[in-house]
Amino acid sequence: DILEESDCPETHREDLLRLRRDLAEAGARQAQERCGRLPGSPGGPTRRAALRHVERRSADLAQVRPEWGLSGNAAFIVAHRSLTRGLDLGGRVFLHSYDWRRDSKGTVLEIIMTAPLIVGEWINMEHYFSTVDNRVYGSDSKVVHNVVGGFGVMLGSGGDLQTGLPLQTVMAGEARYHDPLRLLAVIEAPTGRIGEIIRRHHTLQHLFDNGWVNLVALDPLAGSFLRYREGGGWEPSEAGAVC
Repeated sequence: DILEESDCPETHREDLLRLRRDLAEAGARQAQERCGRLPGSPGGPTRRAALRHVERRSADLAQVRPEWGLSGNAAFIVAHRSLTRGLDLGGRVFLHSYDWRRDSKGTVLEIIMTAPLIVGEWINMEHYFSTVDNRVYGSDSKVVHNVVGGFGVMLGSGGDLQTGLPLQTVMAGEARYHDPLRLLAVIEAPTGRIGEIIRRHHTLQHLFDNGWVNLVALDPLAGSFLRYREGGGWEPSEAGAVC
């Protein structure tokens, strides 16, 4: 839903209608794509049928398997939209549109790197550890979860509070649905600008210097991909060497 729709000026009414149509179309296409991966989904549904199926499942409390919306996440790209337009990224990449030329002081990039990028790392690590050892770092089967106090779950009628994601979020039967990879961050900006932001924030230093997030810069000044190294150095990167 679009909030505060009544505040939209008449001059932008057509833009709002176009946005609503585009969002509806994107939602239907996404539902159709996901129906190919969801157990129990109809085979080869139309976009409308797929959307109805996904909406029904999302409100069905009997469903024990989530829609895997964030499972499979592998990368976070901060770049101009033209870099990824037309690519099929398989629903595995967080995309953040950014134009380094319109951010001369790096203010916007600093906000992105210290807010949504951090959240992306949290999501990635939660899936990572819940996949590596679900009994220790996850929360085992959702089928036997009992909510405790509105702030956690335990298995059955007793035991410790569970800390991570349920088995159904990261597995598809006996096979892994989520690949436990450390997040790859790709940023289109001069390396000097990226490095200065990292030097100002200890949290970013901990993530990048300790290898919890792999950082690659697409430096528009050098015209090449450069990989961040511990301590603030950069080195040329081949596409196959950053995973």
